[in-house]
Amino acid sequence: MERAIRNFVSQESAGGILLMVAVALAMLLANSPLADLYQGFLSTGVQLRVGELDINKPLLLWINDGLMALFFLLIGLEVKRELLEGALSSVAKASLPSFAAIGGMVFPALFYLAFNYTNPETQVGWAIPAATDIAFALGIMALLGSRVPVALKVFLLALAIIDDLGVIVIIALFYSTDLSMMSLIIAAVSIVLMVALNRRGVSAITPYALIGFVLWVAVLKSGVHATLAGVIIAFCIPLRDKAGASPSGRLEHKLHPWSTFLILPVFAFANAGLSLTNMSFESFAEPITLGIMMGLMLGKPIGVLLFSYAAVKLKLAELPPGIGWSQIIPVAVMCGIGFTMSVFIASLAFEHSPAAYGDYARLGILTGSLFAALIGYFWLAKVLPKTGENHETI
Repeated sequence: MERAIRNFVSQESAGGILLMVAVALAMLLANSPLADLYQGFLSTGVQLRVGELDINKPLLLWINDGLMALFFLLIGLEVKRELLEGALSSVAKASLPSFAAIGGMVFPALFYLAFNYTNPETQVGWAIPAATDIAFALGIMALLGSRVPVALKVFLLALAIIDDLGVIVIIALFYSTDLSMMSLIIAAVSIVLMVALNRRGVSAITPYALIGFVLWVAVLKSGVHATLAGVIIAFCIPLRDKAGASPSGRLEHKLHPWSTFLILPVFAFANAGLSLTNMSFESFAEPITLGIMMGLMLGKPIGVLLFSYAAVKLKLAELPPGIGWSQIIPVAVMCGIGFTMSVFIASLAFEHSPAAYGDYARLGILTGSLFAALIGYFWLAKVLPKTGENHETI
């Protein structure tokens, strides 16, 4: 378990830096003489056609619907592993991060709605500040090195994974429209076949990949967001085979570098290019921008702390050994780093809305996440023991 967390954190810390570079490059291009080239590149049509099957989307949507399905596959593999064998495998282990994650989703949504309750068109963005970006949050924490206790990193990792699971449910329930019954039937048959493979003990990844591709196409055409296919595939792949080896673990290990060093940076590059041409200081006062900023900077830490404190006081959960509230508080602030998943939800929420809504959403996400990262980092650095005083390393 400790070795798995060590590998995970080391990759995500490097990935967090790469994400920052991708965001900076996207912002630079979107506000330079190359802006039209940047937007034109993302709007390039890419078509896949086999007989009557026709998938024709701009490159941006291939990234958001295709590449991100692989990211969600990885998230599904991580969630399954943690639920069955890891940090969420028992009530005692899962209680505190579960309560924290619930509070960290409820309160940001309430903060957002407080600024947007009068406008039905913008209310659909309520879930945008509810997500925590694992790569960024762990990347920021990793900058403090061995000063950070193992238990604190595990708490953040478990919280973020439960948060991702909640976001997956939200996408399935609230951001799926115009359902196609035929496509849903094909998707259901695909799921049954993969479950049958699992029950028969098939550990080879290839059959799951082939049926999974059919599932992805069916879900894409069904009106349910295609990325959910990745999660379903992940839950169908066996965690352990008859010999005790882990097929899902092998796939997770192979996907991690692709996700960290390609998929997420490409997603960030494609979605973070916010043009500041039509932006002004008044843009920060827009309800969408304010709702997301306040949701990330205030809603997240308040929700995480209130639910955690209530769970501990009611004896429903316990603080990790050697961890105090002075350390939990800055970690709760770091949970307001919501970049990847927040941008993804914003692309779904405002897909058919005026372009300005998406711009305001990205402005709020970038600003709120930046402040959460800076405040969380310096606060945690202040309360942690100095180098050499903490001997728990990861």
